[in-house]
Amino acid sequence: MKFSRLSGGLAAACLLISAAVTTASAQGPRDAYGNPKATPSPRTSAPGRRAPVRSQSANTVSASANSSVRFGFRGGLNLADLQGDAVKSFTELAGYAPDGAITKQMSPGFYAGVYATLPLGPGFAIEPGINYSEKGTVLKGTLPFPELDFLNAKVTGTARLAYVDVPVLAKVFVTPGFYLYAGPQASFLVSGKARVRAGALGINAYQDDFDISNQLRKIDFSAVGGLGYQFENGLGLSAGYDYGLSSLDSDNRFDARNRVIKVGANFSF
Repeated sequence: MKFSRLSGGLAAACLLISAAVTTASAQGPRDAYGNPKATPSPRTSAPGRRAPVRSQSANTVSASANSSVRFGFRGGLNLADLQGDAVKSFTELAGYAPDGAITKQMSPGFYAGVYATLPLGPGFAIEPGINYSEKGTVLKGTLPFPELDFLNAKVTGTARLAYVDVPVLAKVFVTPGFYLYAGPQASFLVSGKARVRAGALGINAYQDDFDISNQLRKIDFSAVGGLGYQFENGLGLSAGYDYGLSSLDSDNRFDARNRVIKVGANFSF
């Protein structure tokens, strides 16, 4: 996967955020969650008759409820990778240095956490949150002996990194329910593990685990962005991308940065 396209997509999402603010304001009064605001019923001009006060009060309460702070929880799937010198980073941290061809794959994981949606205006809100998130990468190597190809001998290295992510997102509802989001994120390292596994003919012949957390930076900074849809019953779906801005190596021996594609669901109440 070409991450330059994905990072370009992130920049495009940020531009759409600013454009969407203008679009949202032109679509009539709406609350911070994209729902049309209730408007008071017009008073009748008939003599001796007054507009029902109860109806106006109900509409006011409804609009106030739709613009209040909401809390929720979310979770989903991560597809993580390291951009930059990921191969060098893993070989230096784990002592894994095969002489054959090495390929890099995305590492599956999950994320889960809570958030608060703070309305600031029609169709616009700030959404801070906190998530547990798994990141990392997978490297696969082959032995440099063509005559032994029939053994299907392979070496696999897996880096699994766990973080507590703290994003602060700007959220714009382009239409009722549909929104774009973008913002900064600070990630605090919880654990860093590396595993090297070797085998042939489908049989695992060697495995070793390493703790690499003391060689990684404790805080990582990212730019995040994405889109989603929030249903009226509180359920929502979203997809986004985390673009790591910090090099992971605490000693600056190599440059490797987190990249994460994520899809998930949320529930606001």
